[in-house]
Amino acid sequence: MADRKSERRGLGRGLSALMADIPPADTDAGTKSAGASADRSVPIDRIRPNPNQPRRKFTQDQLDDLTRSIKEKGIIQPLILRTADEDGIYEIVAGERRWRAAQAAQMHSVPAIIRDYTDTEVLEVAIVENIQRADLNSIEEAAGYRQLMERFGHTQEKISDALGKSRSHIANQLRLLTLPETVQDMVADGQLSAGHARALVTTDDPLTLAKRVVAKGLSVRETEALVRKPAKAKAAKPGKAAEKDADTRALEDDLSAALGMKARIDHRAGGQDGQLSIRYGSLDQLDDLCRILTSGRG
Repeated sequence: MADRKSERRGLGRGLSALMADIPPADTDAGTKSAGASADRSVPIDRIRPNPNQPRRKFTQDQLDDLTRSIKEKGIIQPLILRTADEDGIYEIVAGERRWRAAQAAQMHSVPAIIRDYTDTEVLEVAIVENIQRADLNSIEEAAGYRQLMERFGHTQEKISDALGKSRSHIANQLRLLTLPETVQDMVADGQLSAGHARALVTTDDPLTLAKRVVAKGLSVRETEALVRKPAKAKAAKPGKAAEKDADTRALEDDLSAALGMKARIDHRAGGQDGQLSIRYGSLDQLDDLCRILTSGRG
């Protein structure tokens, strides 16, 4: 319980303070950023990757491009490393791609900023650095926001202020995580854009519609029209409940974004009671939901 509370507190420095060390997008090598300058040059063989790095995919083409850039211009934006252990080995907090590309470029050392971060702080910085990457797909970005909220207790407003992204952007990205994993994979693989995915979030059968969108190569506008058709057909049937008011829909969206799962509110007209249903797309999401619901006990 103590460890969980420690994680919830996050960095004592505050999330916004991290941005002084973390480069803006597209500053891996070729563009000088306004971030902090390097503390020292560290031999490559004295550096190891972070085993808890939240980003697992390093596209070879992008690594090759970065390697060429480093050969031509060197590493302009320093890596962020954690203080060395007893053997004098530093651990990467942010900049693993630069480290890998520097190895491929046969460099012997890299510029680095050295910080005395705890395990919890290392993960938080790594997540923020990944979110700032321009080439991050929408699902990876949304997963980063959810980690910041669940592991460190940051609110959407706090993340918005720290990262310079609108509250609505963060909420919309989080809603993508309510989609079935197969549809999320389509977004991550580039078969569907974030615009397509947002249109599918409100449907009862997003997977079937997603497959149709991909098969027919529909645009975002065409996808939105496809989603509206079954909704109109349902509304035309007699005996159906009245359309939900804007406040109820907004509350559904907020709950869905906060939980990372599809939430539905059915409030009895004229009454005080109703039903809240939450749809999970995997057993992992069910575990997350159970943890959220029980975290306040004791």
